[in-house]
Amino acid sequence: MLGLLTAVQLSAAPIASASAQPLAPVGGYPSQPIRFVSPFPAGGGNDAITRIVTNKLAAVTGQPAVVDNRGGAGGNIGAKLVAETRPDGYTLLTSQVSLMAVNPTLYSSAGFDPIKSFTPITQLNAAPLAIVVAADSPLKTFADLVTQARAEPGKLTYATPGNGTLSHLVGVVLDKDHKIALTHVPYKGAGPAITDLLGGQVATLITSTSSVAGFVQNGKMRVLAVTSPKRLGVFAKVPTLDELGYKNASFEDWYGIFAPAGTSPERVAYLRASIAQVLQSPEVVKLIHDGGSEVVASTPDAFAAQLKSDIAKWSRIVKLSGAKID
Repeated sequence: MLGLLTAVQLSAAPIASASAQPLAPVGGYPSQPIRFVSPFPAGGGNDAITRIVTNKLAAVTGQPAVVDNRGGAGGNIGAKLVAETRPDGYTLLTSQVSLMAVNPTLYSSAGFDPIKSFTPITQLNAAPLAIVVAADSPLKTFADLVTQARAEPGKLTYATPGNGTLSHLVGVVLDKDHKIALTHVPYKGAGPAITDLLGGQVATLITSTSSVAGFVQNGKMRVLAVTSPKRLGVFAKVPTLDELGYKNASFEDWYGIFAPAGTSPERVAYLRASIAQVLQSPEVVKLIHDGGSEVVASTPDAFAAQLKSDIAKWSRIVKLSGAKID
């Protein structure tokens, strides 16, 4: 029985099939509801994927899974709350690259240390950022964009969901590392940026695939390139920047689950196994694929290694951008 497995065995166990029986408790855990803190307002990507997981998790653990939205300060408030919570496995954090790998450099005081304050449980998904234009744009390919940007540096505009976002930082990389000079136009979220792209106020938009997948599918937008290492999901026909010859321009956004530092290995392993089982559900896989990303369900060790790599990568880019929030 799973309840008798060690933490190491649970961590290494393959993802169970969606039809598997609920996991037996480990050492009496869990015996009460598990709270998932989403450090952004309801309705956004972090909240959405948290609910995708929690909607099915109760059937696996036998305990309710509750979403607690604690937005503010770019996610820092919710992250700090979980970092300071008792490490008993009953309060977890759904986080993402921008919060864990960007904010500690972007903010003068984020209020937490992404390595020391948390124990990684599992990376839920991986998704590229997309470089898109309106369907009626004269820019038909990424090569068209590059040609025009280099001919008239700074004339072409690119919208993003805001200063210091991954989208903004990808634009910084294109400029600093690849001499593709675009003028940044930050918005307060992807919604108003999309409105202005479709209205012709900006030339291009860099944002998450989930934000634009519907517009691409209904023919209102065209994707010039994606930042993932490989093609995936509904964007399988779109070239990656790496394929187009732009090295060191592979960037993936992700969401993942963290526990406060000091959470027991047995509970971390149980959580990883139960969440991984949810992620194997065909319904969940489809929801994640339809949003332009792929399921990962990594082990805690693999997720920790990914986090360290992303911190090194994004801290360099934040410094290149000169962005800073007090």
